[in-house]
Amino acid sequence: MRAHSFRAESGDGRSWTVAAIVGLQSLAAAFFVADAAGDLQRDGLSAHIAVEAPVAVSLLAGIAFGAWRLRTMLADARRRDAALAAASGALGEVIRAHFAQWGLTAAEADVALFALKGCDVAEIARLRSTAAGTVRAQLARAYAKAGVGSRAALVSLFIEDLLSGVPAPQRSARLDQHQAK
Repeated sequence: MRAHSFRAESGDGRSWTVAAIVGLQSLAAAFFVADAAGDLQRDGLSAHIAVEAPVAVSLLAGIAFGAWRLRTMLADARRRDAALAAASGALGEVIRAHFAQWGLTAAEADVALFALKGCDVAEIARLRSTAAGTVRAQLARAYAKAGVGSRAALVSLFIEDLLSGVPAPQRSARLDQHQAK
């Protein structure tokens, strides 16, 4: 299973495109400014300068905007990468906390984590160098300790936590407190 990367999609590729455009605009602006300065020096104020000067100013404005946009895009990409890393770390912590709360053994936690990642029994057995029957037994014990009957139900526990923002043990404790009142 391959992890999704926001960096490749949003940061690097588009930032190089914007940087290239800013570079081309800079070259064009330098040409127009130098040409306008030469024309002004040689011919004085003329209709040609009246057209060329606003073009040069527009290019300079475009360069400033492009540079600002590039900085904004890179900052946004860094924030998304940081948020994704934090969310990934938080999910890992939630999973470990649930596994500890359920009292999973190291082997049960290992196979349950592979199951959460989408591996089937044969893949888990191959990855752990164990028999498929052993993996099935460990998964069955992990599901029983979690109070679910399948991989889909196990996954749904964590999806529910992600959607609500509050881990299930805290929700059930709040519900118990509310019902006691």
